[in-house]
Amino acid sequence: MNESSSEVDYARSERMELYKLMVEMADRVSQRRQSSNSFYLSINTLLFSGSAYIGMSDSSVNQILAIGISGILISWLWMRSIESYRNLNAAKFKIINELEANFSYSPFTREWQELDPDGDGVRHRPFHTVEKLVPRVFILIYILHSLFLAPWSGVISLFYSSTPR
Repeated sequence: MNESSSEVDYARSERMELYKLMVEMADRVSQRRQSSNSFYLSINTLLFSGSAYIGMSDSSVNQILAIGISGILISWLWMRSIESYRNLNAAKFKIINELEANFSYSPFTREWQELDPDGDGVRHRPFHTVEKLVPRVFILIYILHSLFLAPWSGVISLFYSSTPR
């Protein structure tokens, strides 16, 4: 009996250590996610500033389109990064919740019950849904900015000068 009690204690201790590790890893993923967001925000700010500068100068259609397309691609990668981090943390918290099922109290499970008691996302909207709006706004800005700054006579001449008459 004493041996089985020590085995139970060992299993409980092991679960607790795994739980601590998973919570720490989830926190680190969130920190990396924030660093990633800062990186993409910086790149987009730099690109948009560059496009504003180029828009004030005598710029070619190719320069304006290159910056617009680059910004759209960077913003799309940013959205993919947000989704990837969301999936990674969702998997980690699924495991954390499974480990909590063996505890007398489940703080993360209780936290979500308090934040969204109906489970419908009305009372609490997960951060990634708001977070993904920022790159979408940048995409819209790049499209509108490119349309506004494009020298339309140059764009039209690109299409008509290459067609035989």
